Amino acid sequence: MDIRQLSYFIEVAKQKSFTKASHTLHLSQPTLSKMVKSLEDELEVQILDRSAKQIELTDAGEIVLHQGKKVMEILNDLSNHLYDMVHLKKGKIKIGLPPLIGILFFPKIIKGFQDLYPDITIELIEQGANKVRQRTEDGEIDLGVVMMPVDEEEFDIIPFASEELMLYMSSSHALADQPALSLENVKDEPMILFSEDFTLHDRIIQECKDAGFSPKVAYESSQWDFISDMVEHNLGITFFPESIMRKINEESIKAVPISPSIPWNIGIILKKGKYMSFATKAFIEYLQAQSI
Repeated sequence: MDIRQLSYFIEVAKQKSFTKASHTLHLSQPTLSKMVKSLEDELEVQILDRSAKQIELTDAGEIVLHQGKKVMEILNDLSNHLYDMVHLKKGKIKIGLPPLIGILFFPKIIKGFQDLYPDITIELIEQGANKVRQRTEDGEIDLGVVMMPVDEEEFDIIPFASEELMLYMSSSHALADQPALSLENVKDEPMILFSEDFTLHDRIIQECKDAGFSPKVAYESSQWDFISDMVEHNLGITFFPESIMRKINEESIKAVPISPSIPWNIGIILKKGKYMSFATKAFIEYLQAQSI
């Protein structure tokens, strides 16, 4: 089995499209299709169902994908081990980072780390925490920084930052001058939430349900600054951590504490058992030394 066949198949399975996968891999579609077909011929099973508009995995394909990811991860770990042995303090780190966490904490952190380790390359993958968690579990990224909690059986977890969520609303909103608000106080208010890729989306909906109501979700977005702009124009209220106050227009947006409080705990997650390169270890040590 050619390792390229396996890696190409994994990308097709991920994209569910030969066209999209060929663009990602910078291959022609016929070449990619031929490589995957040769893998099927070698395995003597059909691993892709091509009959529908969107490609789906067969039962055999699910097995090949699951085991294939393990093979690719082992090969990647081998490469990392050898690279560390030869180059010591050189390397590359893939970090999964939700945009809100990124804008609050990481420009300063990355600058300080790069000053110490100029030969270590950092690749930032900005996605919602749900996707970051999944890609960390799949071994596609070295570490993720996400909202807690996560499955402690799947991940090693390092606490990173902790604060409280607050209600953010237009300064002209009727409730903006209240010293504190409960979720019950805003159950009839239109809410602007992060999209479903973000853990904060699920958390807010669950908190509202625990308070006895389903939230009125008016809009969803993956961009915190766009949410902030909509709040400023009084299109709804939203939930942000307290520290976002230093990034918004305090004259047009008011932050009101929530009672009882809702914690916003952030942690660094690593897949259990995954090889940790020197570069990743150095970055984690640097993170732990910071005062957040």
